[in-house]
Amino acid sequence: SADRPITVDDIVTKTGITLAIIVAFAAVNFGLGLVNMSLAMILTFVGAIGGFITVLVHSFGRKYGSAAVTLIYAVFEGLFVGGFSFLVAGYTGDSAAGSIIFQAILGTIGVFAGMLFVYKTGAIRVTPKFTRIITGCIIGVAVLALGNLLLFVFTGNSPLRDGGALAIVFSLVCIVLGALSFLTDFDTADKLVRTGAPAKMAWGVALGLAVTLVWLYTEILRLLSYFRD
Repeated sequence: SADRPITVDDIVTKTGITLAIIVAFAAVNFGLGLVNMSLAMILTFVGAIGGFITVLVHSFGRKYGSAAVTLIYAVFEGLFVGGFSFLVAGYTGDSAAGSIIFQAILGTIGVFAGMLFVYKTGAIRVTPKFTRIITGCIIGVAVLALGNLLLFVFTGNSPLRDGGALAIVFSLVCIVLGALSFLTDFDTADKLVRTGAPAKMAWGVALGLAVTLVWLYTEILRLLSYFRD
């Protein structure tokens, strides 16, 4: 029942389901890019906006632990990831594009496993101060990214995303922040299990982990694409 206390298995299962949906919809939209580029790009845009709105609802609408919100997010995010991968890798049926996507996936899994190890060994302690610093940095990066987007819309310049030195540094900063965000995700999961929170909270942890994984993957893929050009 949903009222029983949460277990680690609940978190693993719900995160697995969430990621499976993201991967499935990413594959669909990626495949669509090969046959109908414009429709795939529309779905990518819808996915980006939908995913963003869903995370806001989750964060501010007291929907933590809602299976529906998490699964809706997974669908939107899958569409976004598929289209984003297609665009950034510049996929035209060549194996080079496929290989950088594969490298980005491997890199993401590697960082996740590494940070889980760091968390388990207690090499970095997750304190309230640590969480505040990470949150502050992420907000700062989000503001910079938004400013860069507006600059691009109005001037066509995109210094944080054009593959130059600044863009490489920005991507590296995002990757480090994404990696450190895993520690706060793990800490949240740990606290919920320790305090015997309701099992449905696992969906909230799954969404948090999915957001971090997707962010990390997109940044690693983007960074790899800079070096390929």
